Amino acid sequence: MSFTTFGLSDPLVRGILATGYTAPTEIQSQAIPAAISGRDIIGGAQTGTGKTAAFVLPILDRLSHEQPTKKRVAKALILTPTRELALQIEKSIKGYGRFVNLRTLAVYGGVNIKSQLSELKRGVDIVVATPGRLMDHMERGTINLKYIEVLVLDEADRMLDMGFINDVKRIVGALPVKRQTMLFSATISPEVKSLAAGMLKSPEMIQIGRPRNPIETITQHIYPVRKEQKMDLLLHMLGNSQMYSVLVFSRTRHGADKINRRLKRAGIVSVAIHSGRTQGQRLQAMEGFKRGRFQVMVATDIAARGINIEGISHVINYDVPVYAEDYVHRIGRTGRATALGDAITFVSYDEQKYLRKIETFIGRELESEKYEGFAYTKSDSLEPQPSDKPKSVRHKSPISPPRTASRKLRAARRPRRRVARRRG
Repeated sequence: MSFTTFGLSDPLVRGILATGYTAPTEIQSQAIPAAISGRDIIGGAQTGTGKTAAFVLPILDRLSHEQPTKKRVAKALILTPTRELALQIEKSIKGYGRFVNLRTLAVYGGVNIKSQLSELKRGVDIVVATPGRLMDHMERGTINLKYIEVLVLDEADRMLDMGFINDVKRIVGALPVKRQTMLFSATISPEVKSLAAGMLKSPEMIQIGRPRNPIETITQHIYPVRKEQKMDLLLHMLGNSQMYSVLVFSRTRHGADKINRRLKRAGIVSVAIHSGRTQGQRLQAMEGFKRGRFQVMVATDIAARGINIEGISHVINYDVPVYAEDYVHRIGRTGRATALGDAITFVSYDEQKYLRKIETFIGRELESEKYEGFAYTKSDSLEPQPSDKPKSVRHKSPISPPRTASRKLRAARRPRRRVARRRG
């Protein structure tokens, strides 16, 4: 099957081919015809299966056939949880629609609002926005949503996790009732279904692959290792294998910076990206990693869904994520589309509980391995190590029971103070 079978406009097909794509993925094959027909859609598919094009292409096709108005007004709104995703979607729209006369604007926080204000004043056809910044524009009266024809909720599960539910409901309440709505999510939880029930009308449900299961093109590896040996194992891997584009995940910003510093001291060209960086620094890091200037990018979970870079050879979970859903989104950064990828997870003794949650979530037991050529100081099994065991605490001797002697008797037992006599 090719994109020409969907009946897309010729300029749009040219744009798709110019990006290098020739055949649609499974989610695209099922969602695009339904979206073109005007149906509301709930699309569930694992990260990295091509969900973005599944809703972007129908929007571009629909708007490209409409008669241009004297002043451009926003007719499509795409809500997404993070600024990285907003920028990635905007880039995809501009890439696919390079031969289509439509304007797109990404609206997100963390940057000066003035440039967004000027672009909105000029007029745009498609708005890609994070809920918080879009609410800012709505309160300022600088964006007009009354002509919206298509609404997309991208990564709906993540928006719920990040607490955007009330903002999303307020935004949807400001849109025309008569519209097409599409919801896409890596996991279709009961909470996502409840959100969809109040916003979509007779939606077509499209589920690709087994829910909650990482895509089949990713090979998963579990390496038990002591906490203090994680960095040694990481450096050993980077120096002894073909890891040319590696994404390393840390649980915290402090941890990400620490890993990045250690890698640089070891001569590894790396960069860190997390919420503590400015938007300019994050964009510069992403672009440098994408172009191959950095072998390693160290990131926190805030970047897990915002990194859409082809060619990532390995994802390494330096820390096991606390939430099983984050594991799926982390490793989904590799093995994108039909490419192969490897996902590696370092597991210390105190992280076993998180590993068990992941296995329950994906419905699969992950077998532990020992990395060849690495000098372990202890067994590779997930057994408690001396550094993992709680330190012994010296307890004071038990408190003696209270005495029952009379007050006079206790006073008699007290040593008498000798008082020197004054000599006259």
